[in-house]
Amino acid sequence: MSPVLALILKRIGIGVVLILAISALLFLGVEALPGDFAQNFLGQAATPEAVANIRRELGLDQPVMLRYLDWLGGVVIGDFGESWANGSSVSEQLGKRLANTLFLAAVAAVFAVPISVGLGVLAVFYRNRLPDRIINILSLAAISMPEFFVGYLFIFFFALQFGIGDGPPIIPDPRASVWENVQLVFLPAMTLVVVVIAHMMRMTRAAILNIMESAYVETAELKGLSMLRIIWKHAAPNAVAPIINVVALNLAYLVVGVVVVEVIFAYPGMGQYFVDAVTVRDIPVVQACGIVFAAVYIILNMLADVGAILANPRLRHPK
Repeated sequence: MSPVLALILKRIGIGVVLILAISALLFLGVEALPGDFAQNFLGQAATPEAVANIRRELGLDQPVMLRYLDWLGGVVIGDFGESWANGSSVSEQLGKRLANTLFLAAVAAVFAVPISVGLGVLAVFYRNRLPDRIINILSLAAISMPEFFVGYLFIFFFALQFGIGDGPPIIPDPRASVWENVQLVFLPAMTLVVVVIAHMMRMTRAAILNIMESAYVETAELKGLSMLRIIWKHAAPNAVAPIINVVALNLAYLVVGVVVVEVIFAYPGMGQYFVDAVTVRDIPVVQACGIVFAAVYIILNMLADVGAILANPRLRHPK
């Protein structure tokens, strides 16, 4: 077996083990939360008999390990059970919400990735000069602002002052064009862009600067090559692996970290669904959202590891 294939299979195996471990921690952690769904659901009418009946209907009278294995078996085939709050299929609702969240994250990524990588290269080209300092100051300011603050700023300036995005809750329409749907999610997508662009830009700059200290870059400078050619032809390709990792990490954040942004803009995605489920203690929905968030995060990081392996010429062409 080739070293590249062995490393890729090892990363995939580690990812599968992590997802299984997180599923166990998630299930047991939710089980350990104080309170009881049956008691909260019945309210003042919660007699011991009524509570016992609901617990029996929901299977809460079964041992924890048996319920975990039953839940995990359903997760493997895509069946997350039924919502305790309204009896609807969690898988069906989750599919709709996940599609909305992925669309929002994709729109944000389309803007954030090229802008951040471009600004990182530009900062390296003008290193220690005015453009580099301006980019660093703006990136530090963006990192310092939490997403809820950025979201409220956008609502104040764009929605209240200019009437952009001041309509009802945003629901992407599959019958509309891509551009029309992008306009619908403009404010939450731009909020996510501001949140992640600074980190990606700074990591891109650091990765390229680290390569610029190499001996072969100094040789290229002594040969009289222009700085732009050195960065584009020699430094940037060798900085692909760390750039892939930071981009994947931020793409994972775009999917997993949208909870606050979706709540602020009343966006019908996974984050809003998760918060609503926590409010009413709808355990199947909480567990389903948690395992999907964890799986997306682990899978994107696993893909970043695989991409970094494939981008390494020493692994692609072993001696």
